[in-house]
Amino acid sequence: MSILKEGYPFIFPTLAAGAPLLVVSIIMGLTPVTAVCFALGCVLIVFALFCTYFFRDPKIVITQGESLILSPCNGTVMEVTEEGGQKIIRVFLSIFSVHLQRSPVSGTVVDVTHKDGKYYAAWNPLAQSQNEQNVITIKSEDGGVYVVRQIAGFVARRCVSWVKTGDTLKIGDKIGMIKFSSQVDLHLPKTAVIDVKTGDKTEAGITVMGKK
Repeated sequence: MSILKEGYPFIFPTLAAGAPLLVVSIIMGLTPVTAVCFALGCVLIVFALFCTYFFRDPKIVITQGESLILSPCNGTVMEVTEEGGQKIIRVFLSIFSVHLQRSPVSGTVVDVTHKDGKYYAAWNPLAQSQNEQNVITIKSEDGGVYVVRQIAGFVARRCVSWVKTGDTLKIGDKIGMIKFSSQVDLHLPKTAVIDVKTGDKTEAGITVMGKK
C-alpha cells in the first residue's frame, strides 16, 4: 500500500509539529505546561495517522472480463435511478473509504469540467446538482459514454482530477480523488445492465457495477 501525494501536506507538517511536543513534554516531566503540550502532541499525531490511513492507495487486482463496467469508487450505493436517458448509480464515500477514483471502462477522456458550488451533505438531494464537483466524461472503445461525477460533501472540500481531455484510459486506471467524505455518481448508457442495488458496498476497480 502507498500513500497518495495529496495527503503529504496533511501528514508531514502535522507529524513535524506533534512529535517535538511529545518529546519535550516527556523530557521535561509533568507540569501544567508540559501536560498541555503532551495532549496537543497526541492530537496532532493521531490526526497525522488518520490522514495516512485516509490517503491510502491499496494495491488491487483490477477485475477483468468482457463488457464489464467497474465501480469508480469505494463506498456504499445510495441510489440506482434513471434520468435524462441515462442510468445513474450514486455512491456515498465515508471518511473511512478509500477516496481515489478509477475509470469504470476503457476509453478516451472527452471532457473534464469543474463546477464550483456548495457543500451539502451527500444525502441531501441538492448535493448532486449544487455541490462543488468534477465531471469526467469517458467515451468507451465501443462508443458508449460514461460519466464519473466527483461530488464534494459536507466535510469534503476539494475534488481532484488526474486526467485531461484526450487521455486514453484502461479500465481501472486512477483518475482522481476527493479529499474527505464525499459522493461519486456514475452515469451509464440506458442500455447498460445494472448489477448493484441500494446498500451494496463497492470497491474501485473491483466491483462490477454492470455490463455494457
